[in-house]
Amino acid sequence: MDLPESSVPRRVGPVDREELVRVIEQSLYSLGYRRAAAALEAESGVPLYPPEHDRLLLDVMAGQWDACVETVRSVAGVGDADRAVAEFLLWRGHYLELLGAGGDAGLRRAREVLRRRISPLGVDRRCVHWLACAMVSCKGAVAPETVVEWRISVFLDLVEVLPPWFHVPTGRLEHLVESAVTKQVASCIYHNLPDEITLFEDHKCHEQHIPSECAQILCGHNNEVWFVRFSNNGDYLASSSSDCTAIIWKVEKDDTLTKKHCLQGHHKPISFVAWSPNDRMLLTCGTGESLKLWNVDTGECNLKFQGSADYIISSCAWFPNSEKIVCASSEPGSSPNRIFTCDLEGQELEVWAGDRIPKVSELAVTPDGRHLIFVSCNDIWIRELPKGREWRFREKQAISSLSLSGDGQSLIVNLSSQEIHLWKINESSTVPEKFKGHKQEKFVIRSCFGGSNSLFIASGSEDSEVYIWKRHLETPIKVLHGHTMIVNCVSWNPARAHMLASASDDRTVRIWLARKTGSICS
Repeated sequence: MDLPESSVPRRVGPVDREELVRVIEQSLYSLGYRRAAAALEAESGVPLYPPEHDRLLLDVMAGQWDACVETVRSVAGVGDADRAVAEFLLWRGHYLELLGAGGDAGLRRAREVLRRRISPLGVDRRCVHWLACAMVSCKGAVAPETVVEWRISVFLDLVEVLPPWFHVPTGRLEHLVESAVTKQVASCIYHNLPDEITLFEDHKCHEQHIPSECAQILCGHNNEVWFVRFSNNGDYLASSSSDCTAIIWKVEKDDTLTKKHCLQGHHKPISFVAWSPNDRMLLTCGTGESLKLWNVDTGECNLKFQGSADYIISSCAWFPNSEKIVCASSEPGSSPNRIFTCDLEGQELEVWAGDRIPKVSELAVTPDGRHLIFVSCNDIWIRELPKGREWRFREKQAISSLSLSGDGQSLIVNLSSQEIHLWKINESSTVPEKFKGHKQEKFVIRSCFGGSNSLFIASGSEDSEVYIWKRHLETPIKVLHGHTMIVNCVSWNPARAHMLASASDDRTVRIWLARKTGSICS
């Protein structure tokens, strides 16, 4: 039995019933379901547009400008400033049409509209001046053959300054749904798989969507594994060790890893590796010896960056074109510290040196190549490239490592205070986000961004665990158990959000997946 209209509630919870119906009608029309939309209007008794809307549209298309003004003045909820703007838009449309018509009569009538209708509105005098100039040059006038299109554009400009109820914005229902989904995703602490979103229920991910099952144990090193890093395309993993070797692992389609190359040639522990942006080359940085450039396909060393015999290269990073690198070097004695760029032949291109250059422990280049970031003691320095502004963030404790987000907009640093701080890479950053829970007192521990849209942060720890945080949450959402000694470094696969790698003093690299699988030794 149908309820009489008077018994239907005006509001359903916090939602106004008529507003909801109108938004649905607009969505149906935009989707092409015109008969369904018309049927909803007829059955509900709620028209998509109020009478003032249709009256104003008809008057604008007929050029009944005085009637248009009367309608605008009758619309409820319009402030004085918006009403003045609406009237200006109407009279401006009429004025430009008159100029487009040409002839002495058209110019005379346009002059009257400008003097009697537009000038008294009190709008920005520059707008009035522009219109007056248009009268002299007829520049900007509307040609007679485009009058219909012009009047439609005048009407669309009008509805922008009138209250929202007057004209339902295009795509309003879709926007509301997208906003609701976005908010649910943002509040879901385990959201890591983009294809898990549905409109049929509230969004909520299970903790198993986070890499937490040890799927494979890589046992290729003979000593402590200090560093691990996935390639940019996610097809490879590089690990380096105090056994003076680095290993390139191939990520297979079934998420298992196989050994591709063992890179030998360093005589001291390898503390750092860096993939070229095109993933064809790999840099390895030894402790107190030359930087080496390796061919990923062949596993051959293409070049040794020896540099000056007096300097020790402490860190390196690639520029986005894969044709240039930047290095930081220092000398144990009194010589100044240096930051320099060089090509893949080892030729120095630019050098920053002098007393103002600090001793750099870590550096990075943003993916767009616009900023050089380097760490020295308690300071994070950011320099615009090629030559621009420079600013810094100062921490209260010593910084042990640096990592950039995939979009290059944020960075994280590990501190000796057992905290990880996240900074936005812009001068307005004042207070970082903080992440706590892991253990770090004596050694270099490295963290990383990861997961879908870099929504997570992972870090090694001196207590043999791997810690995972959701961005904006200070405490860990997941702790991974399995390593038996210090976890020095972690890396989240940038192409496979369900895969994480960790490197430990227990001589292994563990591969963690967001699904259960058996353990494999390689």
